[in-house]
This record gives sequence, C-alpha cells and structure tokens, in this order.
Amino acid sequence: MIVNSKSLNKEIKKGLYLVATPIGNLGDITFRAVEILKNSDYILCEDTRVSKILFEKYEIKSKLIPYHKFNERKSLSKITELLKSGAIISLVSDAGTPGVSDPGSILLRECVKNEIQVIPIPGPSAVSTAISISGFSEKFFFYGFFPEKLKIINSDLSLLSRMNCSIVFFISAKKINKIIKFLKENFSGRKIIICREITKLYEEFIRSDIDQLEVFNTQLKGELTVIISEFPENKKMSQKLSESDKRNINKMINKLSVKEITNLISSNSEISKKEIYNYCLMLKNEN
Repeated sequence: MIVNSKSLNKEIKKGLYLVATPIGNLGDITFRAVEILKNSDYILCEDTRVSKILFEKYEIKSKLIPYHKFNERKSLSKITELLKSGAIISLVSDAGTPGVSDPGSILLRECVKNEIQVIPIPGPSAVSTAISISGFSEKFFFYGFFPEKLKIINSDLSLLSRMNCSIVFFISAKKINKIIKFLKENFSGRKIIICREITKLYEEFIRSDIDQLEVFNTQLKGELTVIISEFPENKKMSQKLSESDKRNINKMINKLSVKEITNLISSNSEISKKEIYNYCLMLKNEN
C-alpha cells in the first residue's frame, strides 16, 4: 500500500519526528512512518545513500539532508531555525530508532530547550526484537555500543555482571572474538544469544552457554545484537558490598532500622541479606 500523503499535510503537527525505519527487511515499516516521511519538508538521514533505497521503494520524495555524528553539531543551528520557522522535519537512522545508539540526542535536547515539539514514530528495534526471541528475562539493561579500549570494555562487563537481568549490547562483528574471554570471565554460568542479520535473508541466532562459547573461526559480518541472560536460578548470592552500597548504608543508618536497610539494599542487588545485615550491625556498634 502506498500512502497518498500530501493531501494529509494539514493534519500533521509541526515539529521534529523521530521515525523508526526497518532494521533489515524493507517491509518492516509502518503506514504511519511512510505518511510522516512523505509529508516532511526535510528528512535528516544518517546516510542518504542508505535511506534512498527505502525511500524509492515507498515513493518518498521529501528533501534529504545528511545528518550524522560528524556534522550533527555543525548542522544544529540551521535545523533548529528550520523547525522554529514551522518546518516538518523527520530524523531517520540507517536502521532502527534514531537517538538510540545513533545520531539524534543532541538535536533532541536542543528541541526540548527551545520548546520545539518532538514526536516519536515507533517501529523496528533490534533491542526489542532480540529480547522477544531470547527466552531470557523480560527485565533487561541496554548498554549500547562498547568503547574501543578493551580495558574499559572488561571493566564495564565486570560491573554489568552484577545485574540480575538480561544484558543487551551492540558490537561490531569484527570485535566479538576479542571480548569472548571477558564474557567467560564475568558471566560464567549464564547463557548468551548472538543475533546477526536480523530480519534479513541470512538472519541467524547463535545460542550458547557462555562457558562453552568459543572464538568464531569464520569472520562474522555487520553489527551484532548480543544478549546475556539473567542469573541462573541456582546461583548463590556471593557478591560483596560495593563502596557505593556502603555509602548509601552510612547515609541511612541513623534514619532507618537495620531490617529496613537490609530489605532495601537487597531488593536492588544480589548481595546476601546476611552481608548487608552484618555491615549495618558493625556501623551501629561503632556509633
């Protein structure tokens, strides 16, 4: 179905539209997204060459403006002025929802600052798609892309390993082999699913226990969506109190009972109640 859009222009609000586009299969776009894109005065594209493939399929002929991480600050003033003048502008990334590990957050904050209306047009998301077929906990933490330095990656994985929920992150296929040893060190006993080419012809979901995960002999391609499962049910809670936990307890020790503090801290972490309780008693005795 091709939406005849220009006649609908008067019904569309002025402002910035964050439009989700397909993450692979071009059929995964909503009627509303096509309508908004056709009615836009301008469309900001992460890569106009990529976007044109989608736009030609759906006969979208709005004016395209390159908008990516290398020019988003430089373009900010011009785009803001266009929005203030009443233009309808859509922002798209190469795939998925703009502003989520893609350009857009800087422009969004500027619109909020200038009281320019921002309207989300929901649609495809690699994160929710991967979570839906993972079989892991529906409670999840989304990290995004990892930094370049392996030392920082390992440090962040160590922190993430304390969270009893699904952990979702994006990573280049070229980098996955470099972090497998860190995954095994930090997430032993948990499961993993590596999603590649989601919704495309060669879509693949690689499932494994992290302890059995091996380096890939064949170089994978593209960007991967990776999910690590929550703690296994029989995992014993053995984490130690962090310095942050201790600071929070010190702030509460004279305001709440030991039992209240123990319940509060344990409800937000996987630290044993006994360890929290004993630390509280130690502080009480010192006082």
